[in-house]
Amino acid sequence: MKNVVVVGSQWGDEGKGKIVDWLSSEADVVVRFQGGHNAGHTLVIDGETYKLRLLPSGIVRKDKISVIGNGVVVDPWALLEEIEEIKSKGVEINNENLILSESATLILPFHKEMDEIREDAAGNSKLGTTRRGIGPAYEDKIGRRSIRVMDLASEENLDKRLDAVLVHHNAIRKGLGKKLFQKDSLKKELLKISPKILKFSRPVWKKIDEFKSQRKKILFEGAQGILLDVDHGTYPFVTSSNTVASAAATGSGCGPNSINYVLGITKAYTTRVGEGPFPSELKDEIGELLGTRGKEFGTVTSRKRRCGWFDAVLVRQTIKISGIDGIALTKLDVLDELDEIKMCIAYEIDGKKIDYLPAAVDDQLKVKPVYKVFKGWKSTTNGIKEFDKLPENAKIYVKELEKFVETKISSISTSPERKDTILIENPYDNNV
Repeated sequence: MKNVVVVGSQWGDEGKGKIVDWLSSEADVVVRFQGGHNAGHTLVIDGETYKLRLLPSGIVRKDKISVIGNGVVVDPWALLEEIEEIKSKGVEINNENLILSESATLILPFHKEMDEIREDAAGNSKLGTTRRGIGPAYEDKIGRRSIRVMDLASEENLDKRLDAVLVHHNAIRKGLGKKLFQKDSLKKELLKISPKILKFSRPVWKKIDEFKSQRKKILFEGAQGILLDVDHGTYPFVTSSNTVASAAATGSGCGPNSINYVLGITKAYTTRVGEGPFPSELKDEIGELLGTRGKEFGTVTSRKRRCGWFDAVLVRQTIKISGIDGIALTKLDVLDELDEIKMCIAYEIDGKKIDYLPAAVDDQLKVKPVYKVFKGWKSTTNGIKEFDKLPENAKIYVKELEKFVETKISSISTSPERKDTILIENPYDNNV
């Protein structure tokens, strides 16, 4: 048995879908442990494309169990819609292969409205959220007023819980001059869908313990990236959950000793969606080239991603914060056409050189990248499956990257195709 956590080591969009797809074929159980339907994975299996938002990647494979943990915030309508969408592609989904935590917090229509109200009111200070209600739902969870999956089982309890949460939301809406949210129609809609949601509901912590006893391989699947972590990211331009590997334990109900290997998905350059600091961002033709060749548009939102050089300072920092054992380097082939390639190896702020990203957002916006320049390889790496067959300059770049971030590279992706991967170390190998 070996349990693996997959996290993004940058701002998300590192290409986790392809890697998680491969790992989920090796695992018995795939667990989502944080986030909501704001971050997606694209999987291509036997020519069929699946765009997953809430459902774990194991759902498209036979004989795998998929789990949505207590750390996830769930839009019940979005979940049911996604289930139907995936089922329409011939995938069987039932309460045997999909388990939803009874403790998961629900995203409700007033959460989405609050997200939109705040972003619109913020003007130039907006955070760049996906406007799907993720943040407001997490706020209610921490404020101990959220509606959870288990609350759908009792009409009387649901009524009381809705009263409690709407007292809070309607006070804010009134203060902002917005129409008060009415409970009755929402309650009716929730009761209408509750049987469809509750049939998947289980105590996930108990199921995880059973899987461990049965020595099943568990893959914990993170969404977004460590630099969007609410504690360790570029705050306040972050998501509302913990995206680090340790969140897999709290977000599913198991101890940290359940985690045997942490894999950090790492893009060979850097991208970011939305607002916030980005020291190595390129606002020129090279940035455009990276975006075009890398097809840098969001799976869920279709938003264009900002692009820049690989920031080794940031990745080294996230590796240490999240306890990453190895990195899967993705999209190396996107760099094939460049004459030279730069890597950020330090920052300068107010004339002083530093080797980490400071916590204060004002300082993050002020830092200037210090680059090391590499010669481009000007030849294709697309589809290469052995490290020794990479162009010499590509090998130099990869080896220097590995040395600087102080963590071994376990695999290198050389195209969007699953088969086009240089496998150096298998996280499920018991000798690792």
